[in-house]
Amino acid sequence: MSLHAELAEQFNADEDRTNWHDQTLWWVRQKRDLSARQLPEWEQLRQLASDIKAHTLSNLDQYLEQFERQANANGVTVHWAATAEEHNAVVLELLQKNQLQHIVKSKSMLTEECHLNPFLKKHGYEVVDTDLGERIVQLRNEPPSHIVLPAIHLKKADVSETFHQHLHTEAGNEDPQYLTHAARLDLRKKFIEADCAITGVNFAIAENGAVVVCTNEGNADMGVHSARLHIACMGIEKIIPRMADLGVFTRLLARSATGQSITTYTSHFQKAGPGKEMHIVIVDNGRSRQLGRADFRNSLKCIRCAACFNTCPVYRRSGGHSYHTAVAGPIGSILNPNNDLKANADLPFASTLCGSCSNVCPVKINIHEQLWKWRQVVVKEGYAEPAKKAGMSAMAKLFAHPALFRLAGSAGRRMMRWFPALAKQKKFNPWYKQREMPEPPADSFRDWYLQNRKK
Repeated sequence: MSLHAELAEQFNADEDRTNWHDQTLWWVRQKRDLSARQLPEWEQLRQLASDIKAHTLSNLDQYLEQFERQANANGVTVHWAATAEEHNAVVLELLQKNQLQHIVKSKSMLTEECHLNPFLKKHGYEVVDTDLGERIVQLRNEPPSHIVLPAIHLKKADVSETFHQHLHTEAGNEDPQYLTHAARLDLRKKFIEADCAITGVNFAIAENGAVVVCTNEGNADMGVHSARLHIACMGIEKIIPRMADLGVFTRLLARSATGQSITTYTSHFQKAGPGKEMHIVIVDNGRSRQLGRADFRNSLKCIRCAACFNTCPVYRRSGGHSYHTAVAGPIGSILNPNNDLKANADLPFASTLCGSCSNVCPVKINIHEQLWKWRQVVVKEGYAEPAKKAGMSAMAKLFAHPALFRLAGSAGRRMMRWFPALAKQKKFNPWYKQREMPEPPADSFRDWYLQNRKK
């Protein structure tokens, strides 16, 4: 059994929670649909965003250099990191050089990808995540399960218990307003003490060297304006050419993510305030390798809205932690094999290939097609599970011989009728898990068609 399947089985052990997780994310997907329908030009926006990203990726070196020139002209220092380790080393060096200790961080999937928090902890630094969902999972010593809704796998009772343990709130008080207020009071102290703020980057504008951060809580603004050092961490794919392009993406991002017309805060950071410093760390970490893969380069168009998470039937019923990576869901299943194929060989198979992910993607990434192509790479490189590989090989031979296929189908239907208990052995029929077996038909479709085509 693959690691994803094992972790998903653990998540499914709590059937009520699994059903709740499934329904909650589908509700978010429905909000996305309603919001998208309010814009008659929605499909044109998607195509325009996809085209802008395609153009940018084809000229990425030029736009990155332009961005660096403009950022330097604004008094911002730009650092380049080829790997996650180099990124973490740059951040550590800036903290040590400036003798800073109190760090607040707004949500950044890149820093999760680079495992920045545990790295800094090993060097004696405490990093406080200030996004509410991120703070909740940080207190629980868990990774985020979703890139927009980090604590979506938790219920109010879980949050109440966590806050009672760490923030000393009333035991059993599950009132959201009470719990949010408690988190706000705790984080306000962290903001006041902060001397360094780390943020992610949603968009980096080559034209003027500014970075744009989208939040609903204003925590990025609070951190940057409180601290004297701002470190913005971004992947090379975050670049867009012009300010005029930004509106295309901001109209798509929040609607795709949560069904909002726009995020509550869309913050532009272009230069440091008086007496402060701003640094931008631009990270590759395998992205240029993905850019060079013709079948997978489109995955770098991703704007991290998580619409593919919210619609995916596998993600909704397996939970984010089953993907064992910083970026879960369908998009994570095509990004992560690029960095470590062996460790993530199971992820392209965590999909029904239904295409719903591609249908909702605001930048029109062909996600389900890339998942299918990654499966071929996994098998070719020898990382497929032996049982799966043997089974697929047998199926290929079976499908290549129509007479043998008909014989096997007939035998299978008889076995299901005569020995129904065998079909319900989960060890031999994993499909049966979480499902009810249908009654086997008396005849195949081919037999029925031959008998009825002249009627």
